Amino acid sequence: MNATNQIALALLTFVGGAARVAIATAQVPHSIAAPGEEVVLKVHAEGAQVYECKASPDAKLAWQLREPIAILIVDGNTVGRHYAGPTWELSDGSAIVGKVVGDAPGTDANDIPWLKLNVAAQRGNGGLTGVNTVQRINTQGGKLNGVCDQAGKLRAAPYAADYVFLRKN
Repeated sequence: MNATNQIALALLTFVGGAARVAIATAQVPHSIAAPGEEVVLKVHAEGAQVYECKASPDAKLAWQLREPIAILIVDGNTVGRHYAGPTWELSDGSAIVGKVVGDAPGTDANDIPWLKLNVAAQRGNGGLTGVNTVQRINTQGGKLNGVCDQAGKLRAAPYAADYVFLRKN
């Protein structure tokens, strides 16, 4: 089985086995807060963080994030997808690309961090039109553990998170 098929299998296994959960209101750390902004949309994401084994600046092999691959869910229905960029794209054709400006640790050692991202680019008209900020909260999983011993090798770490899309009042 090639790396792409392994990633797809990991994603389908995780998504198929994950419970559909309501997005809880999280206590957002100061480092990712967005005071004065209003919530436009909240979605739940299920998927995988895909890592590639690459040489780090010190020439040692290390796992580096390549891209997220996730579906976006509202009330049990798929409403879009999340992928490299990082990009969030809704079924209505609206999409945004974010740039990380703040972070906070996940609640568990295996959880990817919570993030605050400013919107760097937008396209289309729809649910994401006018969004300025994205928060990634309530992360579960996504960190990759293990030895990186072959440059170019891909591995996926299943994850779930909630994304909150905000705009300035």
